[in-house]
Amino acid sequence: MSPFFFFLIQFVILAYALVGGVFLAFSDFIMRSLSLTSGTGGVEAMQVINREVFRWVFMALFLGMAAISLVIAAYGGLLVGGGPGKLIMLAGLVYVVGCFGVTVFFNVPMNEALAGMDLSSEATQDYWTNTYLPRWTVWNTVQTLACGLSAALLLVGLLWMTQTQAQAT
Repeated sequence: MSPFFFFLIQFVILAYALVGGVFLAFSDFIMRSLSLTSGTGGVEAMQVINREVFRWVFMALFLGMAAISLVIAAYGGLLVGGGPGKLIMLAGLVYVVGCFGVTVFFNVPMNEALAGMDLSSEATQDYWTNTYLPRWTVWNTVQTLACGLSAALLLVGLLWMTQTQAQAT
């Protein structure tokens, strides 16, 4: 394994864990806390969060990991091969589908719908309580699990590969 890919995989493991940690915070206590606010506080806070997320480190890491995950998957499937290669490839694909794909196809449409809603509308409160909170949190939990699984698969694949290479020398 080249030193470049060795360090890239280590970075990606940490990045998957960091992104998953953000998702875990939302699934574990942020969404629950927002649901307990009175009036329109939760809706307003989530609208602000959804606008601000585009301006910070999280978005660069989240989007960057989607592209890097494809590179990692190709590297594992085409260049590493065997058991370790399959785990490395699977790690990248799980992130792309379970984290990035879920975000694009499930969470973002709900965020966009919420962004355009009037805080004082009864329909907004109904959407927030009966649709957004339960569905968004479920999909966010899927993202959390996908990030954790990706990090674990990549870690095991890296360890397996390095042990196999050490035994060969």
